[in-house]
Amino acid sequence: MAGSTNGNGLRGKLNKVVLAYSGGLDTSVIVPWLRENYGCEVVCFTADVGQVKLDGLEQKAKASGACQLVVKDLQEEFVKDYIFPCLRAGAIYERKYLLGTSMARPVIAKAMVDVAKAVGADAVAHGCTVKGNDQVRFELTFFALDPKLNVVVPWREWDITGREDAIEYAKKHNVPVPVTKQSIYSRDGNLWHLSHEGDILEDPENEPNKDMFMMTVDPEDAPNVPEYIDIGIVKGIPVSVNGQELSPASLLKKLNEIGGKHGIGRIDMVENRLVGMKSRGVYETPGGTILFAAARELESLTLDRETIQFKDSVALKYAEMVYAGRWFDPLRESMDAFMEKISETTTGSVTLKLFKGSVTVTSRKSPYSLYRKDIASFESGDVYDQADAAGFIKLYGLPMRVRAMLKEGI
Repeated sequence: MAGSTNGNGLRGKLNKVVLAYSGGLDTSVIVPWLRENYGCEVVCFTADVGQVKLDGLEQKAKASGACQLVVKDLQEEFVKDYIFPCLRAGAIYERKYLLGTSMARPVIAKAMVDVAKAVGADAVAHGCTVKGNDQVRFELTFFALDPKLNVVVPWREWDITGREDAIEYAKKHNVPVPVTKQSIYSRDGNLWHLSHEGDILEDPENEPNKDMFMMTVDPEDAPNVPEYIDIGIVKGIPVSVNGQELSPASLLKKLNEIGGKHGIGRIDMVENRLVGMKSRGVYETPGGTILFAAARELESLTLDRETIQFKDSVALKYAEMVYAGRWFDPLRESMDAFMEKISETTTGSVTLKLFKGSVTVTSRKSPYSLYRKDIASFESGDVYDQADAAGFIKLYGLPMRVRAMLKEGI
């Protein structure tokens, strides 16, 4: 194996590097590249956020030259500490994107920093490309949690320009090339979503192929009978499905299964990447779409008008920061404290009807509901005197009336 850990490498000397490792071609090639160029030991790290197939992964890593593989199951942490806070905040990027990849990167990068400390590594590395958002998300987390760590990004340094180059490098360094079928799409999956980019999707005029989707059935092929589900929420956080209390990850898995069966949660959008370009992506987020519908609806009962409007304005900034990789920024953490406080009374349940790709709210209730039937009723009551409306309208419309009087010379 080329790239001895004795002495300097071609580009300098590092002691030990923790590499974000998937077992695919790129990360398999990065292992010997790090050894050759930095004379270091390589610890491969794999985070399970709901997407990982672990079969044979350790053998792959060691065959590529890694000294060990560390695997961490982050599913519960991911949902509880990253997904649910974003849900409570109502964070949606550019009107559509429910931040699936954006939320996953900081939990993975945080775990990498923890592993680096545990194994005594002086550097971390990732295989993110230079045109994407993920490089920023990983590195901002590294900076925030351990500014002493060196960060190595092979895609900014090496001469490999594509798959054929990578295969050639692997053969030269006796690295077993993964024999998995190469997808025509670039995909990223976790418990929250599955994203699709590339191939025909690079032209925003093209409709996605029907066989591209993997988490959701085509709404046209979904059951012809609707399904009703009840979501229980406590302080803005989902806790149960149809009366059954579940752990965060288990709850989301159940809703993914139910929502996927009904074709819920397909999003096709052109978004503005952090690095400046526009990109087209298609996302499948079945459970997340259901949860957002339930959370928003419950807030219609428990939050007043001014609070909802202000919360929505903060949610835009919250989503922007998460998308940009600023999870551990003090501003996002402060906004999260606000969201936690404002959601103290967002407790109750929402019943939803799922049918051929649509989510319809059919019922909502809360012990903290601000809705009062005796006030909202068209019948006269003691609290709301209908005669008060005339004076209110005159005062509320006074600026408009004064402007009109000025125009008319009155």
